[in-house]
Amino acid sequence: MSNLNQPADSDFGENFSLCNIDEACVIRSDKRSERKKIVLTNGCFDLLHVGHVYALQEASRFGDELWVALNSDSSVKKLKGTNRPIYPEKQRAFMLLALSCVDLVFLFNGKNLSSEINLLQPDVYVKSGDYDLQSLNPQEKAALELSGSRIEFVSYLNGLSTSETIAKIGSS
Repeated sequence: MSNLNQPADSDFGENFSLCNIDEACVIRSDKRSERKKIVLTNGCFDLLHVGHVYALQEASRFGDELWVALNSDSSVKKLKGTNRPIYPEKQRAFMLLALSCVDLVFLFNGKNLSSEINLLQPDVYVKSGDYDLQSLNPQEKAALELSGSRIEFVSYLNGLSTSETIAKIGSS
């Protein structure tokens, strides 16, 4: 039995534009010629919550456009386990793009974002405050340094993680 209320990918509307890394690189080239400062962040955004929205809004303040590298479904499964993600990648991307602070979303499959960083060379890379320079993935950090990207951290709101939210729902 099919779920008639679940939208097909094409039902997300004309404003939904999930791009791949090649398309993002073309757009990045255009933005560079326009002298736009691109901010890049990444994550699973498995179950979008207020901590995510806060971090994304804060990240967007570091430049002209905020781009989100979104872990693909297969990547989330590798990182978080077989019961994740809660929402599939296209739905997660749609929710992120619905936020006024997010300008572009692209999927990535790898364990880290170093190759995408090398290709895009963002002006600024932002992570939540649950990370620091020592806990950043060493390959990502090296790619950021090589590309001349500034690294910034935004405040982490304690008690607002996807895992904690899932645990609360499970105990209800």
